[in-house]
Amino acid sequence: MGKPVKKQATGVSQAKESDIQLSICDYLAAKRHFFWRQNTAPLFREGRFFAMPKYSKVGVPDIIVIFNGKFIGLEVKRPNGKPSVGQKEFESDCIKAGGAYHLVCSIDDVIKIGL
Repeated sequence: MGKPVKKQATGVSQAKESDIQLSICDYLAAKRHFFWRQNTAPLFREGRFFAMPKYSKVGVPDIIVIFNGKFIGLEVKRPNGKPSVGQKEFESDCIKAGGAYHLVCSIDDVIKIGL
């Protein structure tokens, strides 16, 4: 049985972003894709945040897939979620470098990409 989902004021159910990420990762693992979940939050220790390591990137997508030799970044959002400025900049840089970057809200979105 899955986790309960939050209800919006309109009565429409909407899963938490972390639950969507987990379901997409479960799907990618079942399909035996080479991927990993990327965490880029600064280190929090002893009650405070520490700077991110040198050369860390802001806006790195939540899930990174290497498929047929190509980098594919999957930024997971809830339906109607908007990417941050840093995520938009990463997307632009990724595409300029020959990678792919997709905003996804579900396993169906990942399937549509061809994964």
